[in-house]
Amino acid sequence: MSVIITETAAREISNIMTQQELNLEKTHLRVGVKGGGCSGFSYILDLTETKKEGDEQWEYSFEIEGSPLDLKVICDPKSYLYLNGTTVDFKDEVMGRGFVFDNPNATNTCGCGSSFNA
Repeated sequence: MSVIITETAAREISNIMTQQELNLEKTHLRVGVKGGGCSGFSYILDLTETKKEGDEQWEYSFEIEGSPLDLKVICDPKSYLYLNGTTVDFKDEVMGRGFVFDNPNATNTCGCGSSFNA
């Protein structure tokens, strides 16, 4: 399995990378977890050119507004234990705007959706 990125999330990531003038060829989306948050673990999303030894890696191809986007996603082995099978999406709604995580490994999530317990 892997960490899955939806087309909506990829579109927002592409917008952020363009706004920050990041090199699309070298930049990876790092997905991870850290201790903390109201439910025990918080999700981490980071754009980086640094890939560490042992990182899991997946590549996704999207067409965003007529242009191809090859998105490289990386995850450290410890975070992968908690994130395997997770879908990362992006919501832009009246009640809020941001990345959301559908994590099948979470036994509990907080109301805001940014932390979980496993």
